[in-house]
Amino acid sequence: MKKVLLLTFLITIFFGFDASAQCAMCKAVAETSTGGSSAAAGLNSGIMYLMVFPYLLLAGVGYAIYRHKKVKS
Repeated sequence: MKKVLLLTFLITIFFGFDASAQCAMCKAVAETSTGGSSAAAGLNSGIMYLMVFPYLLLAGVGYAIYRHKKVKS
């Protein structure tokens, strides 16, 4: 089970960053920017960078709960 979870996590990390997630407002600003595609690529990178931290915090809390339950039993 641990190997499956680890493999799923690694696949998500390595292949999930190509998603280019943008909100509607960010996409509109990026499309109309005078900088062209480099501004849009920078915006995408910033969004992906900021998106990682909530997931890391959630994973840390989940791991702490898992370890606490494992020590208890």
